[in-house]
Amino acid sequence: MSDTVPFESRGRIWLRALAGTEGSPSFGKDSVLQADVALGDHSARLLAVVPDPRNRFPRARNGEVGLEEGWTLAKAVRSVIESDHDGARRPIIAIVDVTSQAYGQREELLGIHLACAAAANAYAEARLAGHPVVALLVGKAMSGAFLAHGYQANRLVALDAPGVLVHAMGKEAAARITRRPVAELDALGEKIPPMSYDIKNYAKLGLLHALIAGVNADAPTPADVAAVRQVLIDAVADILLSGKRDLSTRLNSPAARVLRAASIEVRRRLAEQWAGPAAASGT
Repeated sequence: MSDTVPFESRGRIWLRALAGTEGSPSFGKDSVLQADVALGDHSARLLAVVPDPRNRFPRARNGEVGLEEGWTLAKAVRSVIESDHDGARRPIIAIVDVTSQAYGQREELLGIHLACAAAANAYAEARLAGHPVVALLVGKAMSGAFLAHGYQANRLVALDAPGVLVHAMGKEAAARITRRPVAELDALGEKIPPMSYDIKNYAKLGLLHALIAGVNADAPTPADVAAVRQVLIDAVADILLSGKRDLSTRLNSPAARVLRAASIEVRRRLAEQWAGPAAASGT
């Protein structure tokens, strides 16, 4: 597929901008690109899923995470874990611009759930092994694709720009299921942050480590790239400073304590019932 004309997705744009190179197909798969880049004192591995109009699976030609993308991401992340087993754990940066997991009869029959789970598990294992994992949201972060590519990161950072969206499904699909017009869903999203697609409302849930304003997502300038690079450096430093390899920061942030208070309380009660009051309090 080397003669394929590159499709300019945000994932490809930002991998090129941060690495200064087009990146190379990971394990020969044109829809999964990787590159190495210096981040402060660290050498980091960048990974991005990009559209491939010649993908042999038609459902995975527009930036979706399909069967091969899921397995390739898993191999790519595990290769970093294995190569760094006896040395310093490199940061892994997931550049996220994924429209959804690939829906299709072949994908279901061949186990797309296993492919996406393998990718998510690899990212989680990298995090637990001590690799600082940061997800940089530059476009869509939708559905199972985001779960497979990025959501297991220690820190989530995002561009505050049009087109940066996070949700369990696309607006049109949500409208069909709820039998509401898209405009009505947008209006509800302004009142109920978990229903919103807007990245600013997503940030209100306390899930983001940083929301990066003033950046051109489609045509980043050198100043834009420098600003995003610094946020990534700071995120890696924050991970290493905390020493934590779990995702507890998403519940401990000030915003989470406000809008996710009920979720935090449910978790506390579950922990108390499972292991007793001492375990729930962390003592």
